[in-house]
Amino acid sequence: MSKFLKVLAATSVLASPVLAEGKLGLGREALPEEVAAWDIDVRPGGMGLPEGRGDAFNGEEVFAEKCASCHGDFAEGVDNWPVLAGGFDTLADKDPVKTVGSYWPYLSTVWDYVNRSMPFGAAQTLTNDEVYAIVAYILYSNDLVDDDFELSHENFAEFEMYNQAGFVIDDRADTEYPMWRTEPCMENCKDIVEITMHASVLDVTPDEEGEAEGAAVSEEAAEEAVEVPVQEAALDPELVKTGEKVFKKCKACHQVGEGAKNRVGPMLNGIFGREFASIDGFKYSKVFIAAAEEGRIWDDGTMAEFLSQPRKYMKGTKMSFAGLKKDSDVDAVIAYLKSVDG
Repeated sequence: MSKFLKVLAATSVLASPVLAEGKLGLGREALPEEVAAWDIDVRPGGMGLPEGRGDAFNGEEVFAEKCASCHGDFAEGVDNWPVLAGGFDTLADKDPVKTVGSYWPYLSTVWDYVNRSMPFGAAQTLTNDEVYAIVAYILYSNDLVDDDFELSHENFAEFEMYNQAGFVIDDRADTEYPMWRTEPCMENCKDIVEITMHASVLDVTPDEEGEAEGAAVSEEAAEEAVEVPVQEAALDPELVKTGEKVFKKCKACHQVGEGAKNRVGPMLNGIFGREFASIDGFKYSKVFIAAAEEGRIWDDGTMAEFLSQPRKYMKGTKMSFAGLKKDSDVDAVIAYLKSVDG
């Protein structure tokens, strides 16, 4: 009790000596700096933004350090943690891919969420410039800006998101609520009660081991994959070694080598000489299925174009990877993939 009285005595210093009508007389008015610490929301027009700037190039480094452990190096998502890039033109599909690029209507939402809540477990530890850089990199990962794009408080309001026009005013209060707000039926409301459908997506929570059970097709489907012998060629061992290092950027979604299985993307063993979309059981995007129907084959040329600009070469792909910037890295990955015999 004595400890409680000491605390009460200490807090009474802040109490108002005069009790206003209807008030308890406790506390004090917040100081301007205390209000500022709470007042960090950002509006769609940029109101509330602090001064700062950051470009996509530097944002890639900050993202890799602060965000990639959950969201992947290219914002493709790790296991069941959120995908931030890709998904364009999928919103009308049965299983749409809603990302920052394909779905979010306002850039202010991105900035505010990153600033307020990220990184996971260390919220509000980012500087203003780091937040600007991360947001710029997320835009770059969605092919909405070039890698030299700089985002700042000065040009923020000028940027329009891809799906900004996809949102409409919610008029349900007038058009639908009256139909719902009637006297509810409490008993014998149906003659027969039955299950009419099941959830089509069950892998909605990251598990403790970090493996998303529903992200990959079954092992049986992977074992039934079409296997084509790797093209014989004199491969430069050093180039293959370099390609193995560069391929780390792809390992979040693709596996190669002995025991490789399909994950978010198909396994890539023996890919050269293989038809597009030829792994049985893997769910390819529509653009790959169309390429398969055309009889297109993976060779050095098609692979080089795809690795450089995947979303430009296969417009409509759900793959979020923005592409390899250096031709030398493209050549190295091609050499590495050719060296994999599965």
